[in-house]
Amino acid sequence: MQDQSPQSRSGYSRRDFLKGTAAATAASAAVLSEHESAEAATTKVASAQIQEITLSVNGKEHVLQLEPRANLLDVLRNDLNLTGCKEVCETTNCGACTVMIDGKATYACSRLAIECQGKKIATVESLTANGQQDKVAEGFLKNDAMQCGYCTPGFVMATKAFLQQHPKASLEEIQKGLGGNICRCGTYHGITQCAVAMAQKGEA
Repeated sequence: MQDQSPQSRSGYSRRDFLKGTAAATAASAAVLSEHESAEAATTKVASAQIQEITLSVNGKEHVLQLEPRANLLDVLRNDLNLTGCKEVCETTNCGACTVMIDGKATYACSRLAIECQGKKIATVESLTANGQQDKVAEGFLKNDAMQCGYCTPGFVMATKAFLQQHPKASLEEIQKGLGGNICRCGTYHGITQCAVAMAQKGEA
């Protein structure tokens, strides 16, 4: 006759096993909860409320009241009326919103305004300051490097930033360096010819 007892041969029942598992799970959950509480106590979470921030744009300080989620592109266009940078793709792919942050070409739509505090932001409007037009902007005109114009401000800023970092760049380097910007009208030849001509002269 077989043993019908729920007790296994080892003397350990399935009920004992389930009780032990439940106890272990509860203990693990308690440890995790304690760890998460300690981590939350040391983590600084930005408030979702409107905050006062200061942005340095085109050499001027601007004090603004903004939500932390506001991106730099929207702030430049809607709060500072600097509409040179364009909102085109909404997917951080086209480069029409390119500005320079601390001299580096950056998609304005990809950065929160609040994280740009303490940095030097330059938009395409900075290239026509004091009635003087920047050489890059002039080069775009001379080389007929535009059609509809939506991509042009971003391309100008990307070209400006690239040539400042690579003043003697070759055609291949220029094509690669400006690869983050898209022209739907296909004016790439004029754009690259402008950049090549400037690189040959060492201008930026």
